[in-house]
Amino acid sequence: MWILFAFGSALFAGLTAILAKCGIRRTDSTVATAVRTIVVLIFSWGMVFLVGSQGELRSIGGKTLLFLILSGLATGASWLCYFRALQIGDVNKVVPVDKSSIILTVALAFLLLGEPVSGTKLIGLIAIGAGTYLMIERRAPPGGKGRGWLFYAAGSAVFASLTSILGKIGIAEVESNLGTAIRTVVVLLMSWLMVLVSGKGPVVRAIPPRELAFICLSGLATGGS
Repeated sequence: MWILFAFGSALFAGLTAILAKCGIRRTDSTVATAVRTIVVLIFSWGMVFLVGSQGELRSIGGKTLLFLILSGLATGASWLCYFRALQIGDVNKVVPVDKSSIILTVALAFLLLGEPVSGTKLIGLIAIGAGTYLMIERRAPPGGKGRGWLFYAAGSAVFASLTSILGKIGIAEVESNLGTAIRTVVVLLMSWLMVLVSGKGPVVRAIPPRELAFICLSGLATGGS
């Protein structure tokens, strides 16, 4: 059953990238991240009440809550980097770099969680790394966007790996939907704080309706993922 959920996650993650790219052509990526997080928050807490896990809130321990908060901070940093990378780079380059986080995640899971790494899995990780390298142009094309996107995409990958490890520890004793909802609250606070600190509050009211629709749809896709 887990493989069906994993494929579903991959499908919605792909939709997230395309919809987000359509929604940030003229809209600041930080503002877009903050707006879509509202959609993700509604979706995630809707799932909590749908499965009836809201009653577990009172029983969450301090250690579990700490790791959920840390995981939420890592998620927020990953999303901010990811959407900035999408805004200034091409989807077919940003996404492979972002998804290469699987390499770091497996390494951290081996070192911190003691999860085994088989020879077959190691070969697969090497293939992922090689494929990612081949998809990155080593020279920026004339009149291109430069390599700034690579910095943000790499940052997204690193923080996504931390999200996975911290989240794994945080949801060990919590229903997964509830854990996701709590992390999303942290992401919401973090993203809107970034909007206010950077003075981009007025930009929210100037988002074109079409881009706002794509941003909201990307939030739904993220929730599904």
